[in-house]
Amino acid sequence: MTQTIAIPTSLQFQDDHFVILNQQKLPQIIEYLRLSSIEDFYDAIVTLKVRGAPAIGITAAYGLALSLNQYDTECLVTFKEKFQKDKDYLYSSRPTAVNLGWALTSLEQAIENVRSVNEAKTILLHTAIMLHAEDEVTCRQIGEHGLQLLSDKNAIMTICNAGSIATSKYGTALAPFHLGSERGKTFHVYACETRPILQGSRLTTWELQQSGVEVTLISDSMAAHTIEKKGVEAVIVGADRIAANGDTANKIGTTMLAILCKYYDIPFYVAAPSSTFDLSLHSGSGIPIEERAPEELTEMDGNRIAPQDTLVYNPAFDVTSHELITAIITEKGVIYPSFNENIEKMIKHT
Repeated sequence: MTQTIAIPTSLQFQDDHFVILNQQKLPQIIEYLRLSSIEDFYDAIVTLKVRGAPAIGITAAYGLALSLNQYDTECLVTFKEKFQKDKDYLYSSRPTAVNLGWALTSLEQAIENVRSVNEAKTILLHTAIMLHAEDEVTCRQIGEHGLQLLSDKNAIMTICNAGSIATSKYGTALAPFHLGSERGKTFHVYACETRPILQGSRLTTWELQQSGVEVTLISDSMAAHTIEKKGVEAVIVGADRIAANGDTANKIGTTMLAILCKYYDIPFYVAAPSSTFDLSLHSGSGIPIEERAPEELTEMDGNRIAPQDTLVYNPAFDVTSHELITAIITEKGVIYPSFNENIEKMIKHT
């Protein structure tokens, strides 16, 4: 029997502006921010007020469409020059998540053959709305496939936040848990805190609690001990970019979990929409890895916790080899090795 569950969402379009759930403030404060200028959108993405590859792409699409809707010109050439400038500006906000570039390119392709500025403005906004709606359907489909894979399992581990607040709704890696909660299927999720900015602690635990999913928080360094002592049966994670051979970029610490899964002989699943695949990259060696400010590690709540002049290495992502991945769950179905062959077959040709 399906139950009504309050699955939290983070994105809402309202005529001339866009509203996001400020993920910087969670879980202590539930605050919604109104974005209207392109600078608002850029700041929201860079500072992680909005985060998660699908949510970043959707937000950027609305940012570009709404910014250009306010641009006052009748000259199509001038309008397209402004489009390119704003597109490049938003693209520079987060280099690792391929959905950002995919969404912006979708808007660019949508206006290739327009004949007027007004037509371009209308199409841009409609395209952003379409991407938003399609993402919710995509996430639900990912959840359905993931729920089938996890149907005989209870104790599952995840890292970062690949949930409903990182997408339009449901999420990717967390989608099976939300759907399971709706249908009375119980899971016990072990959520890694996720360094450097604790997205597991702040966001995944909060989100799953809203859906009534049993969740236990652990530090990243407790993963091996927890898998062994608590009988973790699988690990499921999201992705920010997946290369043609299956190499996957995700939040730092993901590779550690994949290695542990191989040692403990449990499945390691990646859940992501087809828009997260970058088939132009043969392997993960070409994926740019964002490095974040050292203060995220040397300070806590503005108070310094490391000695002055401490050297810091703070990559936001790592790349997990395809050899460590059991399967990749997409809206189109589940992809198994050999990834080189099967990714192209499912993503490119369906």
